[in-house]
Amino acid sequence: MTSRRVSALVLAGGLGTRLKPLTDTVPKCLVEVNGVPLLEYWMRELALLGAQRVVVNTHHLPEPVRAYLADASRRYSISAEESFEPVLLGSAGTVTNNRALADDVDDCLLIYADNLSTVPLGRVLDAHRAKQSALTMVLFHTDRPKACGIAELGPGDVIQSFVEKPAEPKGNLANAGIYVVSADTYREIADLRAFDFGFDVLPRYVGRMTGFVHEGLHLDIGTLDALERGHELAKTHFAGRSFGGKP
Repeated sequence: MTSRRVSALVLAGGLGTRLKPLTDTVPKCLVEVNGVPLLEYWMRELALLGAQRVVVNTHHLPEPVRAYLADASRRYSISAEESFEPVLLGSAGTVTNNRALADDVDDCLLIYADNLSTVPLGRVLDAHRAKQSALTMVLFHTDRPKACGIAELGPGDVIQSFVEKPAEPKGNLANAGIYVVSADTYREIADLRAFDFGFDVLPRYVGRMTGFVHEGLHLDIGTLDALERGHELAKTHFAGRSFGGKP
């Protein structure tokens, strides 16, 4: 596994409206899947990766997330911090608001917290480094390409096209909402002062970014039906993994 210095921005400020009434009292990132909060799955993996600093943006019901981050910092010996947004800034706006996350590191990870995934972050980071890519996007095979951002890969896994929610998809390789960006690229994106990552940022990097195709579990816990599926899938895909302390 790579020893490069890494920080992470975890996007967790969404309202989770499709998970109501559960999200009336529980922030989406702390919804439990098979007894484990979604954010805990990611925090454990980032601790294993050796992330130096993790910033989680909040908006809806920030207090429980704030308490979780304080507890996770202690349990995993990791610097986990909150970035509160009184008004949601958008996925790219959150990067702008946390420009300093790229200081004193080589690469930054950007992760959408509402996905249950077995993506091997260490392998993604190593592939990003080996290809000397400005930005690496994790991709997965979707059966709903019109609802996703769809990428086409060329030689060397370079992303040759990317369209957010295309009316006529050219394939089924979808954006997983997990990226590795070099520190310089992170600062470049922050300085765009854009709003949405999929619509406003990623098209600018076509031809300069690479894809990493993840063949394992990747599920957006966006609805109550998906949550039920997640409970069952987690029992198999995360069997034997311990949560709650330093991995």
